[in-house]
Amino acid sequence: MVKGITRQVVLVKSPDPRLFEEAIFIVREETAAREGVSDQQVLKEARRAADGYLKRSRAWNRRLERLPAPLWAAAGALAASAGWAVWLLLL
Repeated sequence: MVKGITRQVVLVKSPDPRLFEEAIFIVREETAAREGVSDQQVLKEARRAADGYLKRSRAWNRRLERLPAPLWAAAGALAASAGWAVWLLLL
């Protein structure tokens, strides 16, 4: 649905196109109307937010990739056993 509202947005191209092409940030009306805030400052903050998201995402994926396969198998077996135990106790 499209409404008749005009908003200012900032598009930030991704440095890593495997995750996403671009990020869209909607600028607050107060920020756009406030004097002393330049376009460069808004763009810099949007880039900083996008970079922070990418860094958090990569760090989490690297931690998960380091876990060996037998540990994943043991975790799955433990979860399945716990599920069955709960199911049997409820019957």
